[in-house]
Amino acid sequence: MVSLATRLPRDGVPTAHDIEHWLERLSRRRPPEEIGRLRRAIEEAREVHAGQQQVDGMDMLLSLLHTADILDRLKLDTDTLIAAILSEWPGEPGYDPAHLRQEYGEAVQAMVEQVGRIRALSTHSASQDKEGVEKLRRLLLDLADDVRSLLVLLAKRLRLMRHLKHLDPELQRLVAQETRRVHAPLANRLGVWQIKWELEDLCLRYLEPEAYKDLASRLEGKRSEREAFIEDVVQRIRAMCREQGIDAEVMGRPKHIYSIWNKMRQKHLDFDQVMDVRAVRVLVDSVPQCYEVLGMVHGAWRPIPGEFDDYIAHPKPNGYRSLHTAVVGDDGRPLEVQVRTREMHELAERGVAAHWRYKENNRADAELERRVAWMRAWLEQQDGGEPAEALEDDEYQARRIYVLTPSGQVIELPRGATPVDFAYAIHTDVGHRCRGAKVNGRMVPLTRPLESGDRVEILTAREGGPSRDWLNPQGGYVVTSRARSRIRQWFKQQDHDQHVQMGRAALEREFARLGLPRPDLEKLAEHFRQPGVEELLAAVGRGDISAIQAANSQLPARSVDAAEVAEQAIMERVRERRPSRGEAAGAVVVQGVGDLMTHMAGCCKPVPPDPIIGYITRGRGITIHRRDCRVVQQMDEANRSRLVPAVWSGAQPDSRFVADIQLYAQDRKGLLRDIPSVFANAEIRVLAVNSQSDRREETASMRIT
Repeated sequence: MVSLATRLPRDGVPTAHDIEHWLERLSRRRPPEEIGRLRRAIEEAREVHAGQQQVDGMDMLLSLLHTADILDRLKLDTDTLIAAILSEWPGEPGYDPAHLRQEYGEAVQAMVEQVGRIRALSTHSASQDKEGVEKLRRLLLDLADDVRSLLVLLAKRLRLMRHLKHLDPELQRLVAQETRRVHAPLANRLGVWQIKWELEDLCLRYLEPEAYKDLASRLEGKRSEREAFIEDVVQRIRAMCREQGIDAEVMGRPKHIYSIWNKMRQKHLDFDQVMDVRAVRVLVDSVPQCYEVLGMVHGAWRPIPGEFDDYIAHPKPNGYRSLHTAVVGDDGRPLEVQVRTREMHELAERGVAAHWRYKENNRADAELERRVAWMRAWLEQQDGGEPAEALEDDEYQARRIYVLTPSGQVIELPRGATPVDFAYAIHTDVGHRCRGAKVNGRMVPLTRPLESGDRVEILTAREGGPSRDWLNPQGGYVVTSRARSRIRQWFKQQDHDQHVQMGRAALEREFARLGLPRPDLEKLAEHFRQPGVEELLAAVGRGDISAIQAANSQLPARSVDAAEVAEQAIMERVRERRPSRGEAAGAVVVQGVGDLMTHMAGCCKPVPPDPIIGYITRGRGITIHRRDCRVVQQMDEANRSRLVPAVWSGAQPDSRFVADIQLYAQDRKGLLRDIPSVFANAEIRVLAVNSQSDRREETASMRIT
């Protein structure tokens, strides 16, 4: 492990001489006015934190200076260094955000407060599973409207890890575990490799001390030999490239202790079997040059069978492209060589090839990659450009938010989600019984959109269910499909239970009216081809099966009444096909007879030119159904005998029909006003409109009757 040198003292209280000596080094590439701002910030921090110490015993001001020094070595701007120096001020007596904003600017004040908020949330990793930790990392990324806040957080953690030996062993392991789960992966995603590898090495030192000491001793024992070997390889490859006229960058690629240990553990290798303990990377201008350099390497050293990977011809699923090969060095030990174009290297380092996903074995997330790529681009601007603005472009605004339960569990939701969505994400029963919500300790309306980092507490009733208002798109109660589907399922179940009660009451009334004994419901369900008694009762309650039908199926022999006489007359006329006088006067012709009493079924609402069929009722003429109507499909044999062919009349009178129309449209303002106006202009009467909006897809669906 390599530690970066600093001109600051390692312990004690920094003197004025120490501070001036440090500022003098910074002044080599920072203008005098910025050094003056830093000096003022240091004086304010000295007054605020006089006599205070960090958890590891280091003087508070000295720890803040070490943090700023780490950021300076990353070539970050002066605002970031000032934010690091003042990062412990919030929460102290006399903290004045207005003074901070006026003295150092709005960006510094925002960074200082963001650092405190992000650092508090980052301590929740101990209670999270693997998925929860991943959501926590995303939450931290989402909260960092200014990426520099995350860099200050990482620098503070690196400073703590460098001095972790001053804590007791139990606390050392706790801090190291949190660092390995949260901070090192964040540094990896941001491309801050200097911080990433040092954090990982330090974590290994405290979590696997024996393995760390063993690997460190093996590497240190042959460090000079290894460095000399790599330098010789670099010079030889450069010389071969010059001879062939190839403009190449050749560099040694050190493998750090954690990386070596991780590869040995994952691939079950011994130290001597790790191919890239000694590694070289070559950058060229074109793909043909990649293969040309590869040929030269294989000509100079013997390739190791099975250790060549062509990720240019066959890129990884995440888009990563490069040539990887391992050869036997002059000393008989393995050497890894990577060859890629400068463009491939740029894409890999900037996140398009998603190096962090390759390392962490996570699934692709295009939206998160865009934000990470933007953050990495910001880091690279610091060498000469102005600091990038906060993430204001819609392209980089996160489409998801990450909120916390009272116990610290991270919940992922789409942007715009409400406390009701949060409640259903926790558990369906919590959503059903939700009656109110507290966000960050304060009562809020259930329609309030949540933001990343909010801590949400749901207030529930002991019993009860959701409100139908929650399904109203205009109400703004829910945006997630999960919450909406759970609410609909609840009401569907409630409707089902209500239909069962209604069906039971209807059967009891009808059987009592006809003086029939209590029916055998199981046989009745079998008669009507229903799966069970409850489904039969629900079908009667919905009207799919009439109580009269059910009762009539149990009648032994019935006397002929007026309705039956009328029914027989209709059936006789249909059988004889006695046509009416003149043209068919109705909209429907039943087996060639056009002036029979007909009416349209309310269950399927047939309209020309739907294929239709007639059903002879008792005393109400003929009901016209669509041929694919569910009621017709579920009829038993006795009722099917009442079905008669029917067609639409060729000479249609000025008829009007009730019909349902389903519309799908791109959601926009004024859509609900414009659609009915189209029907009004066509002189079509609209009886009812049921509209629903999908905010995620920005679409609307309307059912118009």
